[in-house]
Amino acid sequence: MKTFIGIDLGSTTTKAVLMDDNAEILGRGITNSRSNYDTACRVAQQEATVDARLTLCRREMRSDVSDEAGKLDELLTRLELGFRLEQFLEQLNDLEQTCRTQIRGERFEGKEKAVTEVLTSVFEKLRAEAPAMYAPGGQRKSDFFRDIAGSRYLTVAEETAKEAGVPFELLLNVYDKSIIEVENRPPSEDMTGKFLRALNLVVKDAAEFGVDTATVEKAVKTALDIELEEKFLVGTGYGRVTLPFSKEHIRSEILCHGLGAHMMYPNTRTVLDIGGQDTKGIQVDPSGIVENFQMNDRCAAGCGRYLGYIADEMNMGLHELGPLAMKSTRTVRINSTCTVFAGAELRDRLALGEKREDILAGLHRAIVLRAMSIISRSGGIADEFTFTGGVAKNEAAVRELKKLVVENYGDVTINIDPESIYTGALGAATFARRAVN
Repeated sequence: MKTFIGIDLGSTTTKAVLMDDNAEILGRGITNSRSNYDTACRVAQQEATVDARLTLCRREMRSDVSDEAGKLDELLTRLELGFRLEQFLEQLNDLEQTCRTQIRGERFEGKEKAVTEVLTSVFEKLRAEAPAMYAPGGQRKSDFFRDIAGSRYLTVAEETAKEAGVPFELLLNVYDKSIIEVENRPPSEDMTGKFLRALNLVVKDAAEFGVDTATVEKAVKTALDIELEEKFLVGTGYGRVTLPFSKEHIRSEILCHGLGAHMMYPNTRTVLDIGGQDTKGIQVDPSGIVENFQMNDRCAAGCGRYLGYIADEMNMGLHELGPLAMKSTRTVRINSTCTVFAGAELRDRLALGEKREDILAGLHRAIVLRAMSIISRSGGIADEFTFTGGVAKNEAAVRELKKLVVENYGDVTINIDPESIYTGALGAATFARRAVN
């Protein structure tokens, strides 16, 4: 099967889209961007390939497996969870071995044995609790290994170190040095092995659900045997210039976001993308070709990085900002969206007794006002209007955007795709396909 790959190397996350010869999306992959963009690129591409394999498994199972019990989607979910568990345990083992290497290379003033014993206990506990995290309905802090392993390691290590009388700082130091190495080593590419081990669990579940297990097994193995032939790859995004790609394999963010938005919504004429590092206002023609654009390329004010800074100042998770802002009863006017001064103004507002949710509502409005200014300079908003980027998942930002669009441009169609964070990668994959076809 011919495939075409688009990779968007953003400042905070790196995304990949894998497309087939019919311009259908087979898989999507995402990872947190690192200082090593080459590794981020490889991980995102690997994740897109995993997602593509799951798509092929879904196709095969739906065509071959009788679903009288209505359990096929649940079986597919369990197949993915089983694969993710295998992947997590592999990286967890890598992290443990790297930590042990760090211990041998450090001087712990005679406490090496005690630290090693505590470390062994910590990883035994982490392995024991992993299956519950990847069971149907299991709770995980994130889909990124560093986030999941880090939060659990710190909690378990602190408790275990206290019980053993070992300074927690020693275990923290070992982890901090080891996770960087592990994060910059993509998981092994033995996808088939992981899928087959996950398949054993699915086959057991299929028997319980009354689904023919032999047919399920055959469908999955058939999907895994399909060759994914990479025909062309195109890179875009903030870190594209760091990759060893020739010029024909690189496209600008503006072109890719414009074309990607067109691929999702063919009637798109105006695109707003608020990413981690910049905001882009783009005008496209009926074919998705960029006619005009504006962007803030000198300052991260009003972008994802700005929201991340606000979340840190308020000791909250980035994903918590939008829901809290939605609870506001009034909008506090924020005078600056400058990241440098945001912390000071935030503290001043809190000192004056303003509610956190009202301050956040004001911050989201200030961000969208800045974005509206960029759109205005690019040519304004024409029907249809598509909002993309990570901030498009923030419900408070979406609320303010819809208000301001109606106030300034009237009733226009506003498109927000659940997978809008992949818009740039989708445009890049489309360019890759066009380069061959």
